Amino acid sequence: MRKAEIKFNENTAGWLTQDENGFHFVYDSDYLHGNKSISVSLTLPLQEKVFDSPILFPFFDGLIPEGWLLDIVETNWKLDPRDRMGLLLACCKDCIGAVSVFPVETKE
Repeated sequence: MRKAEIKFNENTAGWLTQDENGFHFVYDSDYLHGNKSISVSLTLPLQEKVFDSPILFPFFDGLIPEGWLLDIVETNWKLDPRDRMGLLLACCKDCIGAVSVFPVETKE
């Protein structure tokens, strides 16, 4: 299983995981119940229920670089372009905009 901490304006907004069943996103309960909470995407509205998808959620996939920048990432870090979660974890700590993605070490 791979896991990422999703931050919105430097606050932990939620957790994205990938396992054998696909991808799962859940909002952090402190963030969700805060009085200034904003959804990370219109396609992922604020809710307690976990979002599940067989593929990486389009919002998160859209954070991954494209074109020449993706070519540099693939070449220098030897990442598979089909490993979308791997690319997200490697490239999206400092995205343009309010959302950032940080890898979380998991014990299996």
